[in-house]
Amino acid sequence: MSTHKGVLWKIRMLNIFLTSTRRVRITRLHGARGLGTSPAASCPKVCIVGGGPAGFYTAQHLVKTRPDVQVDIYERLPVPFGLVRFGVAPDHPEVKNVMNTFTQTAQHARCSFHGNVSVGKDVTVQELQEAYHAVVLSYGAEGNRTLGVPGEDLAGVHSAKDFVGWYNGLPTNRDLRPDLRCETAVILGQGNVALDVARILLSPVDILKNTDITQPALDTLAESSVRRVLIVGRRGPLQLACTIKELREMVNLPGTRPEMEASDFECIAKMLKVLPRPRKRLTELLLKVAVETPEETELERRNSAKRAWGFRFFRSPVEILPSDDLTRAAGIRLAVNRLEVSWGEGEDDVECGLVISSIGYKSLPIDPAVPFDPRKHIIPNTMGRVQKCAGLYCSGWVKRGPTGVIATTMNDSFDTARTLLHDMDEGTLDISTVKPGSAGVTTILEKRGVKPVLFSDWEKIDSEESKRGEARGKPREKLLDVGEMLKVAWT
Repeated sequence: MSTHKGVLWKIRMLNIFLTSTRRVRITRLHGARGLGTSPAASCPKVCIVGGGPAGFYTAQHLVKTRPDVQVDIYERLPVPFGLVRFGVAPDHPEVKNVMNTFTQTAQHARCSFHGNVSVGKDVTVQELQEAYHAVVLSYGAEGNRTLGVPGEDLAGVHSAKDFVGWYNGLPTNRDLRPDLRCETAVILGQGNVALDVARILLSPVDILKNTDITQPALDTLAESSVRRVLIVGRRGPLQLACTIKELREMVNLPGTRPEMEASDFECIAKMLKVLPRPRKRLTELLLKVAVETPEETELERRNSAKRAWGFRFFRSPVEILPSDDLTRAAGIRLAVNRLEVSWGEGEDDVECGLVISSIGYKSLPIDPAVPFDPRKHIIPNTMGRVQKCAGLYCSGWVKRGPTGVIATTMNDSFDTARTLLHDMDEGTLDISTVKPGSAGVTTILEKRGVKPVLFSDWEKIDSEESKRGEARGKPREKLLDVGEMLKVAWT
């Protein structure tokens, strides 16, 4: 063999060796793909429970980062997007633009949406684990935290979660029918959700009618007698839980004026220089609105306003006061607090016919097979790995509790996805066996008479809602009944 031919032969043998090595490495990482096994059968399959922001962000990171993973999203309702659809205020359409990103994820070749499937009822978590290499629980927080005070079961007392669900078209809240024939409403809690509720109660109907608020809610608000909303918190101005954006929207809300108690702001100005910048900006705006003398134009605007809102600090609910016939709320008794001690500074009775509790959501157990912390209302986990449950992960509110904004959920969900992918690459999550994925789950659902709503079915619902909204000059008119949703989806 000539020297030239010998060199070529060695190069050819080296290429064969490198190719074989690469195939072995790919096989170890991603299964037997490319060696005669179909890609659909050999690829890692991940199931996500919950079609809200946490679920979609987790799916987005998985399909973008790993080119062979197949992701299926299961959602209890026939429609996707969770709190982006049912929690974001109707007058915040810019926040809802994230649904465009979620739609791209749902339409990805390796991602599928399966609505109308209630995990824990229609299919168990154990059955999902048998069908998938990994299961990610991202089903959010659909429970209400209770006040634990007498009278909270009276008519006229609602959770903010239910009230928000009512005006946003959540099917389970369609029959709420809040009675707004009162002058004063009290909201317990001072976070962004509380301010959303206050803004919706006080906003001119002419503004709301151009949003995707439901027509029944719009009709009720048009007849509302509420002219004053008090937003109550147990701590002081320096602990205000809303963002400056939400506060600014309240300050600038047409037709309203702020009503504060100057005594709540004593010594607050002296604290500004030691506050972190975001808290300082929020407090400066609050002080300007509450205690500073407004300029002439602002004074005229306030004097002409027919509706009012205000924060009440250092107050904790003691009792919802009943009407004379003991059937509905007529007022609320508030304990007056100091930050350094507990109750004991007196009580403050406020006459009101509507009390809305905005003290937080809580997650609920989904399946007896899944660990759950009943005190923290989360699934015990380490960086998204469910404790003592191999192949089981969690993201979003059920992982960390109902805190933060959508961006917080995005980062949290990406973290869980990274944890899962790390476990795949390290071999601590076994992806070597062939799993049936959605095909196995579909067989189970068919036997139980459950028909999933696919993303293409949702697009029919979306189209119908947009069509109905256009007829009313709105972005959409949401379908409020699950049965009607299914009829449209499957027609």
